[in-house]
Amino acid sequence: MRVVLTGGGTGGHIYPALAVAREVSRQHPQAAFLYIGSKHGLEAQLVPRTEIPFQSVEISGLKRKLTLDNVKTLWKFLKAVADSKKMLREFRPDVVIGTGGYVCGPVVYAAAKLGIPTMIHEQNVVPGLTNKFLSRSVTKVAVSFSESLAFFPSSKTVLTGNPRATEVMHGNAEAGRSFLGVEADKKIVLLFGGSRGARAINESVLSIVKQLGDFTDTHFVYVTGDVHYEKISAELAQMGEISTNITVLPFVHNMPDVLAATHVLVGRAGASTLAEITALGVPSILIPSPYVTNNHQEKNARGLEKAGAAYVIVERDLTNESLLIPLSELLTEPKRWEQMKESSLSLGMPHAATEIVNQLTAIARKK
Repeated sequence: MRVVLTGGGTGGHIYPALAVAREVSRQHPQAAFLYIGSKHGLEAQLVPRTEIPFQSVEISGLKRKLTLDNVKTLWKFLKAVADSKKMLREFRPDVVIGTGGYVCGPVVYAAAKLGIPTMIHEQNVVPGLTNKFLSRSVTKVAVSFSESLAFFPSSKTVLTGNPRATEVMHGNAEAGRSFLGVEADKKIVLLFGGSRGARAINESVLSIVKQLGDFTDTHFVYVTGDVHYEKISAELAQMGEISTNITVLPFVHNMPDVLAATHVLVGRAGASTLAEITALGVPSILIPSPYVTNNHQEKNARGLEKAGAAYVIVERDLTNESLLIPLSELLTEPKRWEQMKESSLSLGMPHAATEIVNQLTAIARKK
């Protein structure tokens, strides 16, 4: 089986694509892959680490109003379609899957025009412009939330969940603890602002660092994001000695192992994160990013809140107290933690990647 993967910009688009690739490899050990992304996107850094061949096209997003930039974007799109067709003809894939981001537009569109079976995967409750545009041309649409079904043609749309849910099921909690150097009798709280980090979360965590030392039975893993790490490290150094129950990291590449060992997550409400924590049943305190299209992170998070699986704090309400109160509840009230764990598990779709690959295999065989 020969598969082209495309998706870019943020980890929320890239990691699902890589999760699909790993599941394809499990089901089809002889499979071959090509990843087409943007050389300016995070995918250009992450994909080469997986040893999946990577090629790029030049593309940017449309503005939501008429501007001269949109004329340039249209020209880039047409050129990217032509470049994608060349790459696709050379690789000769059986199927193409796009997992979101601007780069999916020309790649998946080119594949559809060449008659190659295509699928897009929508991670969020409310789909973005690219997936709405592509849904008219692709063979199959996969969605992570049942609420998304109404946005796409019913005849070609299937609820699968997010493939990152399956990925974390292969995580090893013992390996995660070993990586962090945390004893088996300690709870682990993961403080994580997404693949690029989040300034508001970083600032909030900095403001409660001293209080975190009071939770002596808990180890806090504070992931700042690469771009924030040096600044955060400098600010922590100015505070003097911090408690030994806090580990500060710029990024975590073995997230499935770390999540498998996690007792509580504090972080953004990206679709991949929610898929991961519900598959594992991790209670959470979610701080949705207000800087995303259609406010989709808050819409994603409210579903978990309604089910009793998460606390939601909108960024404008994020304070020392608003964060410490729910965190303290989850760390000191075992019954509350158990209830939220069960609620989280009830929302999980741990077989999402398997279902997506089954759908890919089916449309490839129809060709």
